[in-house]
Amino acid sequence: MTAAGLATVAAGAPRTFAAEAIVHPKPTADTCILLWMGGGMGAPDTLDPKRYTPFEIGVPVEKILSTFPAIDTAVDNIKLTAGLENVAKVVDRGTLIRSHVVADLGNILHSRHQYHWHTGYVPPQTVACPHIGSWLARVLGPRNPAIPPFINIGQRLEGVGEQEELKAFTTGGFFGSEFGPFNLPFPDDAAAAVRPPKGMTPERFAARRAAFKELLKSSPIGETASDHHHESMLRSIDNADRLLTSKERDAFDLTKEARESYEKYNTGRFGLGCLLARRLTEAGARFIEVTTEYVPFLHWDTHENGHTTYARMKKEIDRPIAQLILDLEARGLLDRTLVVLASEFSRDMMIEGVPGSTAQDQSRAKAEKLGEMKHYGLHRHFTGGCSVMMFGGGMKKGYLYGATAQERPLVAVKNPVSIRDLHATIFTAMGVSPKTAFDVERRPFYATDDGKGKPVVDLFAKSM
Repeated sequence: MTAAGLATVAAGAPRTFAAEAIVHPKPTADTCILLWMGGGMGAPDTLDPKRYTPFEIGVPVEKILSTFPAIDTAVDNIKLTAGLENVAKVVDRGTLIRSHVVADLGNILHSRHQYHWHTGYVPPQTVACPHIGSWLARVLGPRNPAIPPFINIGQRLEGVGEQEELKAFTTGGFFGSEFGPFNLPFPDDAAAAVRPPKGMTPERFAARRAAFKELLKSSPIGETASDHHHESMLRSIDNADRLLTSKERDAFDLTKEARESYEKYNTGRFGLGCLLARRLTEAGARFIEVTTEYVPFLHWDTHENGHTTYARMKKEIDRPIAQLILDLEARGLLDRTLVVLASEFSRDMMIEGVPGSTAQDQSRAKAEKLGEMKHYGLHRHFTGGCSVMMFGGGMKKGYLYGATAQERPLVAVKNPVSIRDLHATIFTAMGVSPKTAFDVERRPFYATDDGKGKPVVDLFAKSM
């Protein structure tokens, strides 16, 4: 366990910091679904098309901005890139931000940037920072007591690269275990996660709980953890029991979905994760993250052969994302469900970080001219201009916000949106003040960095 983790479990229950009266905004959403493109989804080849250059041997790499042509969408002034034809049809249901800017953290590591994006804080920190889903779980509580308020779908935390770093932000942090994620790495197996073991009676569960309590006391973490964290772990067990014995557990069982509907989502784990997210939203989940899964050098983490990989990834995400939006709308849920599509940073053919960055070039396909297909695509991390989509939850419809330069460097040139302000926007939509703070280690710890996050009010359909 990290020093921050040890310090956190040794601390008592965090209390609301009351230096000033906090007035929470009226929520425009009850549930938030984060569609996480783990690995760095390059905006010029997805949501922010630039000048298109087809593959041709001998073309200077510096001339290439987008490796997919632009396509029309349901909104006249918004274009996406080829391969996102289904998402293009639902753009009129949401807002597209093209000016999201993330911090240049020097040596660019996915896990550091993902930690920053998910918690709002740059690592390392002296305490274990809660995931944004844990903030919503702690401040708002569950929508349905039987459904875990924070559910994480699609990301393995064992057997993958940077697994300890992933665990560092996939957590309830100082709030405690009960506000951490209910992890479902394989959506097709979610039903098994909420099915009591064979022969598990209430009496056996009570005996197990007592045994767990004794083990907790005698374990290394039991010797250092505070009473608050002991009790939080035990409440996590009670919450699990409540779910195992509830009728709502059927929401986790994808075999209960109509076959035709199931196949509309069935493009792989991410697609089925979107289906599971829809079912859990109907059942009363508060926050759900669905990820394409971050594994170093897989999926969106393209350090070579980017174009070919993106063509595959678009087939996995395009239909399920659009279907999720359409299904939520058809069920009358989209207006009160905030769906956010995001990634830790963008990508560029030539620039690592931003112009002037000291970050080490991590491309595996370095070339001055295209010599083979592996050279064609976005191989370098780019932090100066990223894209985010937000559907439902009180956001404007068919709206384009911000812009990046038309020529390299593709930095945000209009209405930049930081992680802090993007988080403030999400919190505000969910009815949580960005200034919300808890007393941790005798100092205030805020929902947004230093409590200074400001919601982007222009994104909301109604004036705030």
